[in-house]
Amino acid sequence: MRRPIIMSVAALIGVLAVGGALAASRHLPFDRTAPAPAAAAPPPVPVVGGVVSSQNVPIYLQGVGTVIAYNTVVVRSQIQGQIVSINFTEGQSVHTGDLLAVIDPRPYQAQLDQVTATRDRDQAQLKNAQANLARYTQLGEKGWATPQLVETQTAQVAQLEAAIKADEALIEAAKVQLSYTKLTSPIDGVVGIRQIDIGNVIHPTDPNGLVVVTQVEPISMIFTLPETSLPQIQEQQQKTNAPLTVVAYSQDNTMRLDEGTLGLVNNEIVQTTGSIQLKANFPNKEHRLWPGQLLNAWLLLDTRHNGLTVSAPAVQHGPQGAYVYVINADSTVAVRPVKVAQVSGGQALIDSGLSAGEQVVVDGQYKLQPGLHVKLLHGKAAEEAAAQSAEQAPIP
Repeated sequence: MRRPIIMSVAALIGVLAVGGALAASRHLPFDRTAPAPAAAAPPPVPVVGGVVSSQNVPIYLQGVGTVIAYNTVVVRSQIQGQIVSINFTEGQSVHTGDLLAVIDPRPYQAQLDQVTATRDRDQAQLKNAQANLARYTQLGEKGWATPQLVETQTAQVAQLEAAIKADEALIEAAKVQLSYTKLTSPIDGVVGIRQIDIGNVIHPTDPNGLVVVTQVEPISMIFTLPETSLPQIQEQQQKTNAPLTVVAYSQDNTMRLDEGTLGLVNNEIVQTTGSIQLKANFPNKEHRLWPGQLLNAWLLLDTRHNGLTVSAPAVQHGPQGAYVYVINADSTVAVRPVKVAQVSGGQALIDSGLSAGEQVVVDGQYKLQPGLHVKLLHGKAAEEAAAQSAEQAPIP
């Protein structure tokens, strides 16, 4: 009787186990967890692109220089007198010989008249002495005049002739003094600020004189370059056997002011700065260079034919040096190290790292990482993106 009871209990346990499994299967239809959905790819980054071009590129050495005048003259008086006329306007362009001012000429004219009258008197006395000498000579030949009288009269004629020569010299000196009453410009140039007014007495010892005349056409600039540039300059001078070209730019390099030639490489290195001084000459026809002006000098060293150039903003700088983002055929970007020879006129000359025709990112780099897809912007959209990136870009 005990065995059937045990079997019924075991059967009851089995039934309960099967029921629990069926109940669990209603809430868990799958025996494993479903995989998470894949993350969506990031949208393409809008950027402005540019193409690497091949062209002839001038190679410049850039230095800072100061404009100096060919000639600067302080117009001084060589005599003392009262200024009775001013014949120029401050800042006026003048030429050699132009009248600038007049000193009262009356005292010097009177002096000239006096020495002229003395000469005329001596000439009259000489004429009379010569006539007497002629008579005494005739009388002496007939024995009616002593030799001593003839000799005395001859000496008197010689004395009067010497006096007339002295008178002529005094007349020339008086004329020179009279000419000093007219102050003229000794050179072509521009007059500065007037240092004396009408009615004042001017003296030869006045430190400021009447006015300063500065020659501005042509004009020069003295600028400096590192002494390491000297061998390149000397090599190029020997190669071309002609003066090198120098271009003058404003301090911010936005305005091209004039083009001239290299006139001088100074004969010594400045030891304190390790630089070499150079002098360039400019025609300055438009008077855009002014004495004392601080400018940038661009010395044209050479021209690289078929040089690779790209827009300067495309070049970025990191711990490993300069690099650009190159746009691949599948619209992804890759970082490419480059070597930059120079940056001029908004264009970067590339020594190595790029090939002609490749496309690079010019604006929008701060949003990029290698491998990201990009979308090129054009026209107005590119301009707006450039302006926005300028506002949002992190400050270096």
